[in-house]
Amino acid sequence: MIIIDSDVLIEILDKKSEKGEEALKHILQSGEEIATTVINLHEVLYGLDKYGKPVKDLLLLPILDFIKKDAVLSSKIEREAEEKGNSIRRTDAMIAAITISSGARLYTFDLKHFNALKPLGLKLFP
Repeated sequence: MIIIDSDVLIEILDKKSEKGEEALKHILQSGEEIATTVINLHEVLYGLDKYGKPVKDLLLLPILDFIKKDAVLSSKIEREAEEKGNSIRRTDAMIAAITISSGARLYTFDLKHFNALKPLGLKLFP
């Protein structure tokens, strides 16, 4: 399964984005099941609503919830990153935890934040 991060979703939803078109093509060629997290849903819906953009395409994706085991894992991820001097946004730690818990790979353009989480079990797509 591939979990699509907010930045990738935004590019895909932007019908004029070549980067989004290429990302969607790459995802579809993988043949894997795709989803996003409830955290990403919040981030993208907020932005779309703020700028009056339609949301119907986004709501078609399966959405993975943030549950108790994800809260435990995300707090550990955030604390360990902080101890190593790598601050991480709380929402990124939550998205990483959902991805790890579901055994999926995260598709993100924000490699700066997420590459540091690979030693904790985060797998990235591609």
